[in-house]
Amino acid sequence: MGLFDRFRKADSAGKAASKTEKELARLSRIVADKYSQNYDRQEAISELARIGGAGAARHLLRRFNFSMEPSTTDQEEKESAAVGVVSVGEEALGPLREYCVKAESLRWPLEILREIVAEHLIAEEMLSLLDQFDTEYTRNSEPKVQLLNALENYPGTEVREAIEPFLLDVNESVRFHAVGAIFSMASPESMESLVEAMEEEESLRVRNRVASALVEQEWELSEELGARLSPTLPPKFALSDSRRVVSTS
Repeated sequence: MGLFDRFRKADSAGKAASKTEKELARLSRIVADKYSQNYDRQEAISELARIGGAGAARHLLRRFNFSMEPSTTDQEEKESAAVGVVSVGEEALGPLREYCVKAESLRWPLEILREIVAEHLIAEEMLSLLDQFDTEYTRNSEPKVQLLNALENYPGTEVREAIEPFLLDVNESVRFHAVGAIFSMASPESMESLVEAMEEEESLRVRNRVASALVEQEWELSEELGARLSPTLPPKFALSDSRRVVSTS
């Protein structure tokens, strides 16, 4: 092949890549437009799934940025987009992680994650996502709540230790769901963190959830933790002589 032949081949490849990028951008605009025609959006989703690759996955994820009526159409389009991302395989993980950082909701991304990632690595991926959050105020706490709920299915020391700080989150809903996630771990080693949380907790709903779960678990507290927990228990709960939380109703 001569020098000019190589230049022509490189130029041709560059034009093809440019054309693909333009097509991806066009399809992405349709997918992300709540007011585009339903048929056009579905066609764009199908075409992106056909093209495949990380770029297509990144554009398909934009469909999860909005909801619309009718809800059946919204569900169908999101299912199609999810299938498209999953079909890309592990190559979609980069775009998926990037999307999760800014997502208003993690419902669909977490479902996709479970389909792409090996079962024994799912908890690790979710913990990486949880690590981007702290316990301070955030405008939208829904992603934190969704992650805490999802992690209930992956009990283990690392998961438990990652969840415990959220018992002191400034958002009451996050604290409530963190309690549920902690007790799903079924580990008495969380008792210190739970007592600390109860000492700070003002929400009766959260305190009741902790107390009710302690009744079910029948964990025996140390003398020191029992003395700290007892005055924090809500009405209709008490500490027994064996230092277990019991219901008095």
